[in-house]
Amino acid sequence: AEKVMEQATPCQPAPDNLKVLHTNDSYRNCSAETGVYQDATPLSWKIVLTIILALITLATMLSNAFVIATVYQTRKLHTPANYLIASLAVTDLLVSILVMPVSTMYTVTGKWTLGQIVCDIWLSSDITCCTASILHLCVIALDRYWAITDAVEYSTKRTPKRAAGMIALVWVFSISISMPPLFWRQAKAEDDTDCVVNTDHILYTVYSTVGAFYFPTLLLIALYGRIYVEARSRILKQTPTKRGKRLTRAHLITDSPGSSSSVTSINSKAPEASSETGSPVYMNQVKVKVSDALLEKKKLTAARERKATKTLGIILGAFIVCWLPFFIITLVLPICKDACWFHMAIFDFFTWLGYLNSLINPIIYTMSNEDFKQAFHKLMRFKCAS
Repeated sequence: AEKVMEQATPCQPAPDNLKVLHTNDSYRNCSAETGVYQDATPLSWKIVLTIILALITLATMLSNAFVIATVYQTRKLHTPANYLIASLAVTDLLVSILVMPVSTMYTVTGKWTLGQIVCDIWLSSDITCCTASILHLCVIALDRYWAITDAVEYSTKRTPKRAAGMIALVWVFSISISMPPLFWRQAKAEDDTDCVVNTDHILYTVYSTVGAFYFPTLLLIALYGRIYVEARSRILKQTPTKRGKRLTRAHLITDSPGSSSSVTSINSKAPEASSETGSPVYMNQVKVKVSDALLEKKKLTAARERKATKTLGIILGAFIVCWLPFFIITLVLPICKDACWFHMAIFDFFTWLGYLNSLINPIIYTMSNEDFKQAFHKLMRFKCAS
C-alpha cells in the first residue's frame, strides 16, 4: 500500500531552467484537489531503499577502514606503492562518511531539509572526494607504468616523499574543481528544498567533467594499455619456446659395488627426450637429473604477469562502468537543456553507481595483491582472537 504524504509546496509550472532536471519533483504528483505536491513513493520502497543504501555505505566504510588498518599495522606493506593504495582508501572512506549518508537521506526523502550551509559543505565534499578518488586511480596507474617501463631508474625515485607529493597534487586539483560552485551557489538559493550544483555555467560543467572524469579516463586507458602491452611481452619472453634446450645440473655417480660413491657436478645440456618433471634420465651409465628450477621460476613469473594483466582489465572496467553513465548525464543535460528529460530515479541510480566504485576499489586492489591478502587475514585473525 502506498502512503501519500502531502507537501506544503504549492503546484507551480516547472521553471524554465535546468534545475527541473535535477529536482526530485519527478517522484511526486500534483494533486488537482489540494493544489500541493504529493509524494507518491510507497513507504515500503523507501524502507527497502534506505536499508540497501545504508548497507552499501557501511560496507564501503568497513572495507576501506580495513585497508588502512592493514597497511598501518603491516610493516611489509610500508612501500610507496601501498601508500598510494592506502591514500585511495582514505579518500573512499571520506566518501562513505561525508557524502553517502547525507546522499541516502536526500535520495530517500526526495527533499533537502538541512539548510543552505550544510548543502554547500555536502556538495563540496561530494565533488572533492569523488574527484580525488578518481585521480588516485590515475596516480596509481602512473606509479605502475613507471615501475614496469623504467624499473631500474624509477626504483631510486620511488620514495615515500614522491608518493606524498603525488597525493598532494591530487587533492589540490580536486579542490580546484569543487571550489568554483561556491561563488555562485548562494545567488541560486531561492529553493531550499533542493541541493544541487547550478549548471547554468556551461564552461564550468565542461571543465569539471573533463578534469574529474574524461581526461583521467583517457589517461587510464593509455597507461593501462601500455602496461598491458609490456606485460604481454614479458609473458612471451618468460614462456619457453623449446623444451629441453636449457642448462641443467648433472651428477656423475659411480655405482660400482663395494666402492664409495663419488659425486661430481658438471654442466651439460639436457637431451631433447629428457623429462620435464625432473625424473632421472640414464645415458651411458651417467645419471642426469634435470633441474626445473629455472623453468618453474619462469612459469611463476608468467602467471603473475597474467594475473596483473587481468587485474588491470578489472580495475579499468569497474571504473568506467561505475562513473561513465553519471558523467555522460552531467555533461549532456546542461547542453541539450529543455530537449532532454529523465526521471530523477535514473539520476540517483547513476549517482550511487559512482559511489559504488569507492566500495569496489579496496576489494580489487587488495584481493589482487598476495601481500595484502595475507596481512588482511592476519589482521582478521588478530581481531577475532582479541
